[in-house]
Amino acid sequence: MRKHLSKFAAGAALSAIAFGGASAQQAEPADLLADAQAEPAAETQEAPAAPPQEQSGSFEEAFPGSVSAPVVQGDLDPTPKPNIQAWSAENAAALIAVIEGISSEGLDPADYDLQALKVSQASGPSAELDMLASKNFRWLVEDMRDGRTPMDARKQWFVVDPDRDTYRTADLLEKAVQTGDIAGTLAELAPTHPDYARLKEELAKTPASEPAKRKLIRANMDRWRWLARDLGKQYLITNVPEYQLRLTVNDKIISTYRTVVGKPGRTATPQLAEMVSGVVFNPTWTVPQSIVKGEGLGNKVLNNPAWARRNGYKATKNSNGWITVVQQPGPGNSLGRMKLEMPNRHAIFFHDTPSRHLFKNANRALSHGCIRTERALELAITMAILGKGASKEKAVEIATSGKYTKVPIKKEMPAYITYFTMASDIEGNMSTFKDIYGRDKPVLASLDKPRVDNRTDMIDDEVIVIEDDPRVGG
Repeated sequence: MRKHLSKFAAGAALSAIAFGGASAQQAEPADLLADAQAEPAAETQEAPAAPPQEQSGSFEEAFPGSVSAPVVQGDLDPTPKPNIQAWSAENAAALIAVIEGISSEGLDPADYDLQALKVSQASGPSAELDMLASKNFRWLVEDMRDGRTPMDARKQWFVVDPDRDTYRTADLLEKAVQTGDIAGTLAELAPTHPDYARLKEELAKTPASEPAKRKLIRANMDRWRWLARDLGKQYLITNVPEYQLRLTVNDKIISTYRTVVGKPGRTATPQLAEMVSGVVFNPTWTVPQSIVKGEGLGNKVLNNPAWARRNGYKATKNSNGWITVVQQPGPGNSLGRMKLEMPNRHAIFFHDTPSRHLFKNANRALSHGCIRTERALELAITMAILGKGASKEKAVEIATSGKYTKVPIKKEMPAYITYFTMASDIEGNMSTFKDIYGRDKPVLASLDKPRVDNRTDMIDDEVIVIEDDPRVGG
């Protein structure tokens, strides 16, 4: 299927706001709040409980407008530049030098016809040299920009890398041969996130006598290349195996939050890059029909009003017998006191939980796919302020009202759900994390296979629309 890309936004820096006894991890200067203040644009309404129509077979029909528009990938210019350029002996020598040192970027010189290039370069300019040098330069662009790992080895990876549009292969090829700056042109493609540089340093100091570690470093360097080269000025990023969420401004961690993520198997949390478009305070939970019908919750709510009131459930029975159950806002609501709106076809989002004791567990792969967040109300208020949806005072007022209130975010923020098994931890130390979903194996195996030409940017991995059950693991 064609993957989709959210529109990424940048915004001003801001510290996390302490609320309800949970303090922000790091205190930030007060002037960071200045640009985040805005008139509130909250939308308060009664808890929705309208009965649904019969189920549709189409996700788009069930969730209209919840999926970003498709992206036209790069290198599709109506007047494309040639994929083969004329190479001088000097430029070819510079390309050979780049390939000889490319292992520092976690790539393998053997992928790029090194010996054939040396022979052809020694013979001087020729059509053969033009073809060989142009092809291998293009491969270097693709591997540095998009990643060496083919799509079929990226399990449950649903992120479109926008760099294909920004850094077009033919444009870079033309620039390299015209300027003679082969190394500099390729260096422009390296990820800007500090963790890529940290992994590169770790690779440099890891001896060849530790091949397994070197390969793991290379695999995780490549994962950074799967993402956008520049993640933006401010964003949320969670590393699923680490069970941590970071609020990041200019690649500096402002606040961190422990998380509970999907259980291994069908409800494992996928890897996404989406936009947070709103904050819902005091959310309702519309119970999936797999629970309403499959577990008999609908009839239980209808037949036991006292139990239903204690647990905050309201049921509506349609004339055709269809039962809708909505859990109302309150301390026992399964989504807790907030959720971040992040429309995507997997139905994954960040939310609170009443089962806050779970954040003390070492193994927190317990959920039904969505990501439960520690100190969630603090995060929600911070997001409302950062997104210019509400002032601090208004956000606190809404949060404590107990009423369902949706605060649209005017300055949407990217949220990255990633999967790194070697990365800097929240203390800044290079660490390894348990491969809880077994996603390392195909990536590591792909590093041992020959590099393939004409790799697709499409992925046919199954999109699993998760009917979230926030009670799971609690």
